Amino acid sequence: MSNTAPTINTNNNDAEPTTNDYDDLDYTALTDALEQTVFESFDGGLYIGMMSGTSLDGMDAVLCQFAADMSHKEQTQQPMQLLATYSQDFPPRLREVLLALCQPNGIQALTPSADEPDNQPNSELDWFGWASKAYGEFASEVVNNLLQQSNTDSESVLAIGCHGQTVRHRPQMGFSLQLVDTNVIAERTGISVISDFRRRDMAVGGQGAPLVPAFHQALFADPDSTRVLLNLGGIANITVLPASNHTDNDTLDNHSHVVGYDTGPANLLLDAWTALHTDNDYDAGGAWAQSGQVIEPLLNQLLEHPFFARSYPKSTGREEFNLEWLQEELQRFDHASAHIRYSSADVQATLTELTAISASAQIHLFVQSHKNSAVYVCGGGALNDYLMTRLQAHLPHCHVTTTASLGLHPAWVEAVAFAWLARQTLMGETGNLPAVTGAKKGVVLGQVCFA
Repeated sequence: MSNTAPTINTNNNDAEPTTNDYDDLDYTALTDALEQTVFESFDGGLYIGMMSGTSLDGMDAVLCQFAADMSHKEQTQQPMQLLATYSQDFPPRLREVLLALCQPNGIQALTPSADEPDNQPNSELDWFGWASKAYGEFASEVVNNLLQQSNTDSESVLAIGCHGQTVRHRPQMGFSLQLVDTNVIAERTGISVISDFRRRDMAVGGQGAPLVPAFHQALFADPDSTRVLLNLGGIANITVLPASNHTDNDTLDNHSHVVGYDTGPANLLLDAWTALHTDNDYDAGGAWAQSGQVIEPLLNQLLEHPFFARSYPKSTGREEFNLEWLQEELQRFDHASAHIRYSSADVQATLTELTAISASAQIHLFVQSHKNSAVYVCGGGALNDYLMTRLQAHLPHCHVTTTASLGLHPAWVEAVAFAWLARQTLMGETGNLPAVTGAKKGVVLGQVCFA
């Protein structure tokens, strides 16, 4: 379908059209063209989704295509086709700067780099600008590598959904900052870029997070069964998808709508502690944590963090859970419990248990223990075998598995979500769920930087 309406020819460049001129028009074709807006031609094209999570372990990119009507469960076409994937580690200097910007006044700890010019950034705003451009250049490289790897022409991609890097999330103050220069990406790739997904939701009273439950509903909701999705990225969050026909809603405690919110820390603490005490950036398979013992008094102390007691909707990030917070908690614990001896592996086991118990406690609020239910895990934490084991132990009446059993590998779920959000923006469709974020209404999310 063409993106433009048919031209009305008056047969006279200057004169007003006559009655006979109008009589010659094909009103049916004209009406159809007016009803089919430019957005409606975007539903079947290719989209790229990009994600670099709170854990900052790398940037993921996916190339995918969505069905025209994802809500039609009887369609023969798959609602989403994942055509190609690509992942790349951050350049070390960019990652170092991003981690510093995630902490208030964190740039003070940045060490000068020998290959940087003498006029390098020397304030938080300078570093924000430097990192925005550097992030845009890196994201462009990732996109172009994805296109080359998949032998895809950039002209066939309708848009890139790029979340950027969250460096400050303050819903209680009404703002959230994602760092990325989309102008650079659009220029380097020749593809329009959609970003800044959180702030429109916040403008109507929402938390701006989590954003993925709307996508979870579009792709994973099942009319006959309740599904719980647990995303284990830097932060853990849950999405509860009730059965649309309500036949099994007795598995829910008086909830018939989608519920989603952050439950607490996940990989950001696990990765930070691992990097501090080992030569690895993450605890592969949770093997290091499994070698330790949970420090129960420390676990109880960590669970006293006020975030865990807050009612939903709620969201969190590095502002509340970070390595500095953990070290302060350990100092407080050592002062109060000087007689307890523990190892760094014991702390890792305790942090793993913190993630498992805080997430499972929230899932128990919605899924009754006497019913068999399924929990589908995605994000990097789905690859942590020990963490998955601990989740299953805390959810004995649930089958804990990954989204691979639903047809999408857990590593790519969030990147696909931002491709879907980009599609929603171009289609003029809402991308938030007010019941999840606390917004007053559903809104179209994102800002578009046209190529």
